[in-house]
Amino acid sequence: MYDMKALYQARDVADAVSLRLAHPEAQIIAGGSDVLVQMREGKRAGKELISIYGLDELRGVKMEEDGTIRIGSLASFSHITRDPLIQQYLRVLGEAVDQVGGPQIRNIGTIGGNTCNGVTSADSASTLFAYDAVIELTGPEGVRRTPIGDFYLRAGKVDIRPGEIQTGILIAKESYENTFGHYIKYAMRNAMDIATLGTSVNVRLSADRKTVERARVAFGVAGPIPLRAVTAEAAAAGKPVSEELAAQFAQAVKEDINPRDSWRAARDFRMHIAVESARRAFLESVKLAGGEL
Repeated sequence: MYDMKALYQARDVADAVSLRLAHPEAQIIAGGSDVLVQMREGKRAGKELISIYGLDELRGVKMEEDGTIRIGSLASFSHITRDPLIQQYLRVLGEAVDQVGGPQIRNIGTIGGNTCNGVTSADSASTLFAYDAVIELTGPEGVRRTPIGDFYLRAGKVDIRPGEIQTGILIAKESYENTFGHYIKYAMRNAMDIATLGTSVNVRLSADRKTVERARVAFGVAGPIPLRAVTAEAAAAGKPVSEELAAQFAQAVKEDINPRDSWRAARDFRMHIAVESARRAFLESVKLAGGEL
């Protein structure tokens, strides 16, 4: 069924790094929801595989001493959605990954695989961008951490160096504290479909809930890689909460996004739904934060 040259099972992270160095052309496999499908289609025929699926130390979600939320790269989408820390501090991420595929895919698919694919349509990516996530990689030189915006290099290409594997995704306390967010996935079908556009917004309001202290908005499929719309973020910062501000915020995203034409949607249509989804996600985030409109 699967045309592979060899399958190597890593015993721990150090062994995975050694296997990567010994077999530089081998493909890392975790849940296999992408790799095995590609193999059945013949796209990875004859490849060597290195399985890291048995590395339990890369699972789970925990809070570090400084308040950083650490998501293990092998945490499944289903686990992330149900995790108490995610529900308390990053509910929008749980809601975003709960829109990946169907239940079977969410049970085996991992957030590490979702980000390492480097595709702009990944449902986790826009929310991770909106929360300034940091990618942790472990390799022959030890642990390296890089902002997610630098991790994505171009369409389908991420910054994983020889011998490295992704071991975690980190979100600092200052990125999520007192923030509330909303994710909107626009797709041709309601389930089991790749995003035509993904929009993730989060806001932090003043103590009296009347002013936007900080706003973040990030998109998937609005460019070759996921991206932040920093012009819109700057337009909202320090402004009184209102529906007019939501409209201004949404219009400003056009300054930073660059969607393309494809068989899924025309560029102009993607631009339209980017503006509308940014407006709706902003309003919902403000409501979640306790703001009145």
